Amino acid sequence: MLQHFDPNKDYGTPASLSEKLVTLEIDGVEISVPEGTSVMRAAALADINIPKLCATDNLESFGSCRICAVQIEGRRGTPASCTTPAEAGMKVTTQNDKLAKLRRNIMELYISDHPLDCLTCPANGDCELQDMAGAVGLREVRYGFDGENHLDAPKDTSNPYFTFDASKCIVCSRCVRACSEVQGTFALTIDGRGFDSKVAAGQDEDFLDSECVSCGACVQACPTATLMENSVIEMGQPEHSVVTTCAYCGVGCSFKADMKGDQVVRMTPYKGGEANHGHSCVKGRFAFGYATHKDRIRAPMIRDSIDQPWKEVSWEEAIGFAARRLKEIQAEHGRESIGGITSSRCTNEETYLVQKLIRAAFLNNNTDTCARVCHSPTGYGLKQTLGESAGTQTFDSVMQSDCVLVIGANPTDAHPVFGSLMRRRLREGASLIVADPRHIDLLDTPHLNDSMHLPLRPGTNVALVNALAHVIVTEGLEDTDFIASRCEGDAYSKWRDFISDERHSPEQMEAITGVAAADIREAARTYATAKNAAIYYGLGVTEHSQGSTMVMGIANLALATGNIGREGVGVNPLRGQNNVQGSCDMGSFPHELPGYQHVADPIARGRFEAAWGVQIDNEPGLRIPNMFDAAIAGQFRAMYVQGEDIAQSDPNTQHVEQALRSLDCLIVQDIFLNETAKFAHVLLPGSTFLEKNGTFTNAERRINRVRKVMPPIAGKEDWEVTVELSNALGYPMNYSHPSEIMDEIASLTPSFKNVSYEKLEQEGSLQWPCNDEHPVGSPIMHVESFPIGDGKAQFAITEFVATTERASRRFPLLLTTGRILSQYNVGAQTRRTDNQAWHDEDILEVHPHDAEERGIKDGDWLGISSRAGHTVLRALVSERMQPGVVYTTFHHPHSGANVITTDNSDWATNCPEYKVTAVQVEKVTQPSEWQKNFHDNHERQNNFLKEAAAAAAESH
Repeated sequence: MLQHFDPNKDYGTPASLSEKLVTLEIDGVEISVPEGTSVMRAAALADINIPKLCATDNLESFGSCRICAVQIEGRRGTPASCTTPAEAGMKVTTQNDKLAKLRRNIMELYISDHPLDCLTCPANGDCELQDMAGAVGLREVRYGFDGENHLDAPKDTSNPYFTFDASKCIVCSRCVRACSEVQGTFALTIDGRGFDSKVAAGQDEDFLDSECVSCGACVQACPTATLMENSVIEMGQPEHSVVTTCAYCGVGCSFKADMKGDQVVRMTPYKGGEANHGHSCVKGRFAFGYATHKDRIRAPMIRDSIDQPWKEVSWEEAIGFAARRLKEIQAEHGRESIGGITSSRCTNEETYLVQKLIRAAFLNNNTDTCARVCHSPTGYGLKQTLGESAGTQTFDSVMQSDCVLVIGANPTDAHPVFGSLMRRRLREGASLIVADPRHIDLLDTPHLNDSMHLPLRPGTNVALVNALAHVIVTEGLEDTDFIASRCEGDAYSKWRDFISDERHSPEQMEAITGVAAADIREAARTYATAKNAAIYYGLGVTEHSQGSTMVMGIANLALATGNIGREGVGVNPLRGQNNVQGSCDMGSFPHELPGYQHVADPIARGRFEAAWGVQIDNEPGLRIPNMFDAAIAGQFRAMYVQGEDIAQSDPNTQHVEQALRSLDCLIVQDIFLNETAKFAHVLLPGSTFLEKNGTFTNAERRINRVRKVMPPIAGKEDWEVTVELSNALGYPMNYSHPSEIMDEIASLTPSFKNVSYEKLEQEGSLQWPCNDEHPVGSPIMHVESFPIGDGKAQFAITEFVATTERASRRFPLLLTTGRILSQYNVGAQTRRTDNQAWHDEDILEVHPHDAEERGIKDGDWLGISSRAGHTVLRALVSERMQPGVVYTTFHHPHSGANVITTDNSDWATNCPEYKVTAVQVEKVTQPSEWQKNFHDNHERQNNFLKEAAAAAAESH
C-alpha cells in the first residue's frame, strides 16, 4: 500500500524524492515506499507510530535518542529506525517486550534529569517527552535527583517572543539542527560534552544578543518546554486551529492560527504550505499582536476639515457622508475628479471590488496601487518580453538551480523564508552571484560554495546587464537551439547586433558600473555555462529611472541562455507585500482590467461591461503621481484609499502631503491612523487578515486561502465596506461571501478561469494561469510557448541611459534604500509588536571613508539633504556599502526617508527612483524642520482621535 501524506502528522524523517519503490513488511503490514525512505517514516505511512524524541520530519535523521529502536529480521541488535533506510524484503518489528524494556530504560534516564512539574508546565498537553513517557509505559524512575543534574539551570528570557528554560532541555539537538538545516543561520550549537552538554546561542550569549533571527524554527522543533512561546506560557495551550496565509511579505507562508476561542495563542507554520513547508520568519511567526493593538480604529469617523477633531459615527452615517461628498465633487468638477487606490495588503477579492467600484460607480479608470512604486516595471518589462506580467517559477525551483544570480534583492531580510531555502541550495553547491551596491547577508551564508559580489554603482543596472549579455553573445555562450525554436528571429537579430557592440563590453562599462571587467566576464560565464541558472531580483532592479529597461535586460539574459521554462531557471521577481502580485492581477492599474486586459481592448472591455451592467471608459485613468499633480493643480478632488499609506511610502513626501491637503475629500480605510489617514475626512476601520475570508497571491503566482479566525473588531470585513459604499453611490453590489467575488473574477479573468474556493480546498493552493489547459495551475511558466505574438519570446533593445540624479559637489553621496528583517514596509504593523526590540529607528549606514571625511562616529545625528528635502537620522559606520554610497531603511514615519527621495521615476511606469538619490551628509544637533512639523501634526491628529473616542464614550 501507498499512504496519503497528512500535513498535520510528523513522519519522523524527511520524504525521499526517489521514483523507485521498495516494498517491506512492518509488524506484518506490507508497504511500498520510495527508495531511501527511513524505516521510521515507512512505519508512520502505514499508521504504525514508533516512539521518537530526536526525530522530526523537517530535519535529517540524527539517531541520538535511541527511543526509536526496532528489530529487523536477520540483523543483529536494535537499530534506530530513523537512520535505517527501508529495503526491499525487509521485515521489521516495532513492538515486543525487548524493545519496550529498552525504550523504558532510555526514557527513565531522560526523566531522571528533568523537572517533574508536568501539571504546571506550559507544555502540558503538548509535550513529546510527556507523550513518549506514556507511549513506552514508564511508571517509575529509579534514579533520584540527589546527584548532579541540570534542574537549577537558569532561564533565558531575553527574547521578547520565547523563553529558553535550560532545566527542561534533553539535548536532543533538534533546535540546533533546525537552526542550521531549516533556517541556515547556525546560531545554535551544542556546547560541552557528555553530561555537560548544553544548547548555546552564539558564543554562549543570550538569545537576543546572538545571531538568532527569531524565525521560531527552534521553538517549533523543541519536543519539551525548553523553548516555548511566551504567548503559550501566558495564555495556555490552544484548543483549535485554523489554517490561513501570512499577511506580511510576498512569500505567502501558510500558518495554523492556534486559537483559544477567538484569541490567537500562537501562529504555527503549516507544514502543508507549498510556499514555506512549515518554516517561518520572526514577522509571520510572532508579530501578530498588532491585530488586537490598542491603536486599532474601532469605529468609523468623519470630519469636514483635517484641522478639525474627528467625530465617531455609525457605519451608515460614515458611508452616507463619504458617498454624498463624492457625488457632490463629481457634480461640480466632473467625472474624472475622483479616484482610488487599492491595497496590496488586502485580499484579491477586496482589491477586485475597489477597482470595480472605481470603474463602475466612479465611472472612470482612476485606479492605481502600491505596485506603482515597487514592481510596476516588472509588469511592463516581462509583458513586453515574455508576454506575462509575473515570475516564471515556484520557490522550490531554486533547489534545482546550479547558479543563482541575485540582483537588487536581499532575500534573507525581505523574503526570509525563501532566503532560507535559497541558502540551503547554496550550501548544497549552487554558485551565487550578487549584483548589489551593498554587501548582503546572503554572501555570508555558512558553508557557501562559489560566490561573487558585483558591487555596482547605484543607477548602473542596465549597463551591468548589457555587459553580462555582451560577454555571453561575443564568447558564443548562447543557447542557439532555444533561441531558434522559442524566440522571435528578427527581434533577436536586432538585439544581437545591438549587444555585440564593443561599447557594451565589460571593459567599456567598467568606468560606469564600477565593477571590474574581469569580474563581469567571470559572472557571465558562470551564469551562462551552468546547467540551470536562475535570476532573482527585487526593488533594486525596478525602483530606478530605467527599471522597465532593466527588467527587459534580465529577460534578455535568461532567453539568450535558454534559462526559461523548466525547473531551476527562470526570471523571478521577489514581490514585496503579501498581495502585491494579486493587486496587479485584479486590475488595479489605470490601463488594465483584471487579468492584465487593456481597457482599450473592446472584446475584453465588452465582457466586463456585460457582467457589470455599465459602460467602461476605454481610456486609461490617472496613475498615482498624476493624481498628486492633478490634486495640486485643483483638477483631482477626492480619493478613496484602502489599506495603503501613500503619505509614508511614496517619494518626495512634502509633495505628497501637499497633494493630500489639496483634496476636498480623502476617504481612508485602514486598521490604524496611518500617515495618510492624518489627511483624511473619512476614516473607515479596516480588518486584518485574521478577521476576513479571501485569497492572497504570492510572488510565485500561488493563490492561497485566507480564513477568518476572529470577528472583525469594527464589525465589517473590508470587502463589505466597499460593497456598502458602492451601493450608497447608486451602483448595486450584492455578495454574501468572498467566494462569490472569486467566482466573478474567474468568469472574467482567463488566467483565473478554473479558480474557486472549492478547488482551493481540494488542492490547497493554485498557481495561475489556472484554466482549461492547466486545470490545476501552472507551477512553471513558458514550458512550451510564450503568451505573446506567435508564441515566441521577444528580445528587447536595452540602451543604457544614465539617470539625471547623480552625485555633484553639492550632493556628493548617493543614497539607496532597503528593508530590514524585523520590520515590514511602512512599519504600521510591526512597529506595534515586540519587533521593535530589534529595530526601533531607521539609521543611516555610512562607509568608514565617508565617515572619516566628515568626522562621523556611530550614533551621531546626521542631517541628510537632497534636492527634494532634508531629514535627520542616526549614524552607523559600516563597510556594507562602497565609499560614496549611504543606505537607510524606511520603516519609521518620523525618519522622513522619503522626504529626501525625488520625483525621478521609471520612463515607462512612473515607478519612483528610490534607489538613487544624491545627498550630502553632515553632523547636526537637532531634528529637521520637516521632522519638527511631523511631530506636531502627529500629536495634533492623535489628540483629535482621543477627543473623538472620549466624546463617543460620553455619549454612550
